[in-house]
Amino acid sequence: MLELRKDIFADERDDNLSEIGQPTQRQDMLGHVTGTSAYYDDHRFAGLLHLKVLRSPHAHARIRSIDDSAAARAPGVKRIIRAADVPVNLNTLLSLIQFGKDDEPSLAGDIVRYKGEPILGVVATSERAALEALRQVRVAYDPLPAVFDVEEAVKPGAPSVNATYPKNTFEYYGKYDHQNLRFGDVEAGFAQADVVLEDRYQMSPIEHAPTETNGSIAVPDTNGRFIVHTSTQALFFSLDTAAKINAIPSNQLHFIGGTVGGGFGGKVDTMTEPLAVLAARLTGAPVRYRLSRHEEMQFGSPRGGERIYIKDGVMRDGRIVARYARVYFDSGAYTRLSSYAAVKCAAHIPGPYTIPNVSADVYCVFTNRTPSTAMRGFGVTAVDFALECQMDKLAHAIGMDPVEFRILNAYRDGDMKAHRREAKNCALIECAQVAAEKANWPIRDEFRRMSSRTGGGAARAGGAERTRAPAPQAAHAPAAQPQRVTYERPAAPQTASAPPPTRSAPPPPPPPRPSGPAATPGSSHGARRFSSVFGTRRR
Repeated sequence: MLELRKDIFADERDDNLSEIGQPTQRQDMLGHVTGTSAYYDDHRFAGLLHLKVLRSPHAHARIRSIDDSAAARAPGVKRIIRAADVPVNLNTLLSLIQFGKDDEPSLAGDIVRYKGEPILGVVATSERAALEALRQVRVAYDPLPAVFDVEEAVKPGAPSVNATYPKNTFEYYGKYDHQNLRFGDVEAGFAQADVVLEDRYQMSPIEHAPTETNGSIAVPDTNGRFIVHTSTQALFFSLDTAAKINAIPSNQLHFIGGTVGGGFGGKVDTMTEPLAVLAARLTGAPVRYRLSRHEEMQFGSPRGGERIYIKDGVMRDGRIVARYARVYFDSGAYTRLSSYAAVKCAAHIPGPYTIPNVSADVYCVFTNRTPSTAMRGFGVTAVDFALECQMDKLAHAIGMDPVEFRILNAYRDGDMKAHRREAKNCALIECAQVAAEKANWPIRDEFRRMSSRTGGGAARAGGAERTRAPAPQAAHAPAAQPQRVTYERPAAPQTASAPPPTRSAPPPPPPPRPSGPAATPGSSHGARRFSSVFGTRRR
């Protein structure tokens, strides 16, 4: 049940809301429950042809020859589409906004770089006729060395996957092989820390598995125009990409979206529309290009696998003083959207926590896997999972409650982020407090009283030295070297020279946060609560 906590940030609220908290019915609800919602594949056209595509059985190989003569003579076949028939046979989606280089062919002409890559299309009077014709195509391959691991791919001498990016890393701003973040002095932070913990996190590729697979129908219209019914999630990206690949003005295309039968990011890439339009242009008839479930799993973009290394330095009183992250995004054989995911990842590190010394290196790496793309917060979701697992392990390593540990380190208004932007409109402390309350998770009164509004600012992370207020004198003598922790289940025994506090004897409470400027009654502490989507928050 939805609950609006009006006691929090009460002076910033406006309860005159027409949608939030109201039982508003979705516009598409009636069609869904009555089975009348229209999808792209519900359209029927006289003389509809069907496009099916021959795909590579190899992860990496050179195409020596293609013999499609028997397929061209097969019953029902209207047209064979080869790489040479594609007007502009290199593309990447984000090149439309001048981000990245065109690197992926619509149909491979000389080299295939992942299993399932399209090589040749057959347009026929039925899907069955097209599939039977594909079985008669003969392709000779010379297999090439393949690489499937992100760290192996960036080693010297690794097989080069992508001809546009021969070093197997995406190129940012025309010269950088990765995204990096530098704030403070991480090595000094690790040297200062009482405990240093490192760990590795590996995420697997995830298939979106929409009920409706990717597909589209291109229909010739008058005056050389084409109407395209599509399941895309990104209508104008798909329109402009189809126009670019077909080398025609975008105003010759009329794209019609509608109900998407499941997407979750997997229908952002333009996977079927360009070849459907090309087939309609070459045959003069309406053409449907619909992925089978096998093709959706093999050719459709998954969320890419991510490998994340995190190293943290933490004090016994709970303050994180240094964080380093090294992240590899597995882009697969071509760019699609993983290069943007790496940017989002770098922007999210070090998570919602004030840490005076932060460093990160984030790579978008090419391997001989299916190209990856967007999926539900991609670029942030996986690294956030890794960071929060790391937070639990850090709290365990120093014997501190994990909720209190988060509250202690959470951003407060006025803190300086590692990206050199002032933190505003923070609310993690309040979220953690309410979550603890709802879960009956006990936290100490001093943590219940903490607020995102007070205690932040230059004294925590924005000063010249980018350190927090000094820690209280420890009851034990500090170790000459930071304790190195390997987190295992059960936890490895600690050394006798630096025993961790137990829950029965909690560590000394953290020092009081320096007070920020006093807030005047009714003040919104310097900034309106902000949302990047709607512009305001909690109004």
